[in-house]
Amino acid sequence: MGKRGRPCNTSGAVYQRNDSAFWWMRYRDRQGQLQREPTGTTDKEEAERMLRERLSARDEGRLPVILASKDLTFNQLTDWFLERRSTPPYRAEKTHQANLDALKFLRPAFGKFRLTDITPEAIEDYIEVRLTSGRRVHTKLGLEFRGQLKPATVHKEFRVLRRILNVAVKQKRLAVSPCGAVEFPIRLSGATGKPHYMTATEQARIEFFAPEYLRNAMVILVEMGLRPYKELTPMRKDQIDLGNWVAHIPDSKTPNGIADMPMTELAREAFQTQIEATPGTEYLFPTTKKGTKKPHITSFKKVWSATLRRAGIPHFPIYQLRHTFATRLSAGGVADHFVTQMLRQGDSAVFKRYSQAKLNMMREALHRLDRHANEHTDVLGTVKPN
Repeated sequence: MGKRGRPCNTSGAVYQRNDSAFWWMRYRDRQGQLQREPTGTTDKEEAERMLRERLSARDEGRLPVILASKDLTFNQLTDWFLERRSTPPYRAEKTHQANLDALKFLRPAFGKFRLTDITPEAIEDYIEVRLTSGRRVHTKLGLEFRGQLKPATVHKEFRVLRRILNVAVKQKRLAVSPCGAVEFPIRLSGATGKPHYMTATEQARIEFFAPEYLRNAMVILVEMGLRPYKELTPMRKDQIDLGNWVAHIPDSKTPNGIADMPMTELAREAFQTQIEATPGTEYLFPTTKKGTKKPHITSFKKVWSATLRRAGIPHFPIYQLRHTFATRLSAGGVADHFVTQMLRQGDSAVFKRYSQAKLNMMREALHRLDRHANEHTDVLGTVKPN
């Protein structure tokens, strides 16, 4: 009778090492080979969760792919990211260009690193170096360094890095993003402020001082939640179906934004007023300037700032009317996941399979829009007995 040894532990374990602050995990693959990996976290519960994911991947046969990605470099991930997550139609052209600009500096710093070798300390060192770097200016005499970079520029690079590594985590190519342990050393103005909610009183005052075309644009934005410069200003009149109360959006920031949006009664009146006010042009908001590249208005910034100043309202970007739209929907009792659908931000693949049902649901949601959100004085709660 042959001697049997101690049976292999197939469940794995997490443990700590003297030379590392992180928890490590060990487990056996399908061939019985012992695998050891750092979890990249100091939280034992998080480490155990990652171990369970590894064991699940082993049982499902996905472990070889995950282990192969351990040698994936930042340059290799970036090439895939630019092709599959950055270029149009996945993202807008401006977003793609911003990613390319940031990667001009991120690639030299992290390009040859394996993803598992990018640490929070390395990212913090990169941020510190960039904050003390000179601003590059191309002149006739060549490249010159003038002054220091703005913190906002460095923060954009950090956001691009964080986005790329977060995608790696979702793709199971990285256990945890090191950016989560990094705190940007400089507070950016407006970075932590919440979007402004426009009350009904403020809206009435702004509408009073606004020119007619801005008043119409404002009503449409706050009643339908459109993106002002990507969806509303380029809109043509043939995209508006007043008979069926629908506006077609053929181009947007993301593919999810392309849709037929139903309109409220106030939005329909604003559309009709704007159409009647601009005869002889196919665009809803035609430009009056000569020699412009585009035949429609491309920005409300100047007239919006002037209108807020006359109305005595503290300045906030016109884009935040989209946040007001979302807040009023939520206050009207619309479920959060459907507010996301109304904003056309989430994964709408299932909804687009039932486009007519989606349109009817969106109409019902618009009927529940609360235009006096955050202004109700009634106190909710249990009434005290007399």
